[in-house]
Amino acid sequence: MSTEISIAGRKIGRGHTPYIIAEMSANHNGDIQTAFRLIETAKEVGASAVKIQTYRPDTITLKSDLPDFQIKGGLWAGKTLYELYEEAHTPWEWHKPLFEHARKVGITIFSSPFDYTAVDLLEDLGAPAYKIASFEAVDLPLIKYVANTGKPMIISTGMADAEEIQEAITAARDGGCKELAILHCVSGYPAPPSDYNLYTIPDMIQRFGLVTGLSDHTVDNTTAITSIGLGTSIIEKHFTLDRTAGGPDDSFSLEPKEMEGLCKAADTAWSALGNVDYGRKSSEQGNVQFRRSLYFVKDLEAGAVITEDSVRSVRPGYGLPPKMLGSIIGKRLKKPAKFGTPVSDDGLVD
Repeated sequence: MSTEISIAGRKIGRGHTPYIIAEMSANHNGDIQTAFRLIETAKEVGASAVKIQTYRPDTITLKSDLPDFQIKGGLWAGKTLYELYEEAHTPWEWHKPLFEHARKVGITIFSSPFDYTAVDLLEDLGAPAYKIASFEAVDLPLIKYVANTGKPMIISTGMADAEEIQEAITAARDGGCKELAILHCVSGYPAPPSDYNLYTIPDMIQRFGLVTGLSDHTVDNTTAITSIGLGTSIIEKHFTLDRTAGGPDDSFSLEPKEMEGLCKAADTAWSALGNVDYGRKSSEQGNVQFRRSLYFVKDLEAGAVITEDSVRSVRPGYGLPPKMLGSIIGKRLKKPAKFGTPVSDDGLVD
């Protein structure tokens, strides 16, 4: 079982705070300055990494307006695939300055490649890891080609059934990938929370034995934060400077304040999980005195017999525990007892 991977020196697994990936995708909207600001802002709000996508329209589809290539329904209805990817792609000449800028501001950057030439470009740039997009999870030759780099790989599993997920994992392992993670994903844009079936996550962890995360396309953070309690170690969310900017992915992406909230809440949720621990916690120590215990509720002389109406279980907690009530009834006092004093073992005749 692979319980941990590492990307650019950052350990990722259930023993570490969640790894938050800010997915830039097409949210630069064709402006490299916007892309630079997205990188800077992702760092400022606490994301672990920023991710881009490496393709050109001609490396991901064909320039055709035949019916197969027409988008029907959804956010991108009315476009051809080529038109969508022409609008959405990150120009390859931007990649080097984007990688350099990320390194300058101190945030990890990597990408989803969509063909062999994209992998080659990213290798030249020293990409520390690779992400396989859900739609490419069935492209086993591409997965093997990425695995041959020896870099950590994350595979998103939207639309893939259990058999297809296993095939992708096998391809990655056959290609030489040693550090592998998978993301539970619903490839709807946006996706309703009810589609996520988050109980799938612990099953994936048990079934595939890999570091497991969530690629979340819902419009808020509830689903992502909930997933942490079920074992996710990675959370990927689309990230934009302005949800109303009109770009292909803007409408289902997090704005900076929301991404900052996710980063903070994810750390809090992870720290709250902790370990199995029935012991008294540090924040409870000062409140032990306010538990219930046994106190005398009347004045009694030395030698008096303790009766049910002479003691009660009350707060605070300096007397014998309430579970001792039955065992002290009928015992005699070694010395006098005053109203409002705690019952103790040393004041009773054995």
